[in-house]
Amino acid sequence: MNLSDNCKEQLLPPLKVDYRNETAVDQLAQHLVQRFHSHMYSDEIVIVCIGTDRSTGDALGPLVGSKLLSYKPLPLHVYGTLEDPVHAMNLSEKLEAIRQEHPHSLIIAIDACLGQFSNVGNINVIDGPLKPGAGVKKELPAVGTFHITGIVNVGGFMEYFVLQNTRLYVVMRMAEIIAAGLFKASLLHSSGDSQRVSAFPE
Repeated sequence: MNLSDNCKEQLLPPLKVDYRNETAVDQLAQHLVQRFHSHMYSDEIVIVCIGTDRSTGDALGPLVGSKLLSYKPLPLHVYGTLEDPVHAMNLSEKLEAIRQEHPHSLIIAIDACLGQFSNVGNINVIDGPLKPGAGVKKELPAVGTFHITGIVNVGGFMEYFVLQNTRLYVVMRMAEIIAAGLFKASLLHSSGDSQRVSAFPE
């Protein structure tokens, strides 16, 4: 979506939080509330969870999507779940459907990624669109106004093999934190109260 200069988001610094941090959900929610508030021109918030359940490491996105749908009420539109994943083969089709269904929405992309050993376990929130498939040398459409990634394993060598051999526990815990953070942030945004993050159960 192209925006005039006076409607563009004021860029926020990226967030990096380790999934093992006891305050990870609250840190993520507080950061996301700020980003939601900076997109008041958007009619809706759409979460695009990218990945496939056929690979443990790459299942982070669909796990987040499925966990989000378990929250009620959910003031977010979610695409990409374990049942109906968004992946390389259908990404373009799904994005076109989202543009048609939610033409004035804030789109947030979620995906797993590989990184340095010292960064494994980090959840990152970064300005700009996600470029899915870059880590495994695929050319896919960019997604999102900003994006959330979870570094699930070490990159740089035999990426497909590494994704297949990623610990499910790590991916599950990261998915739980991302989903809980998004849910809390969406409730706070819709209520206009950015001071009560910890009041919501994890």
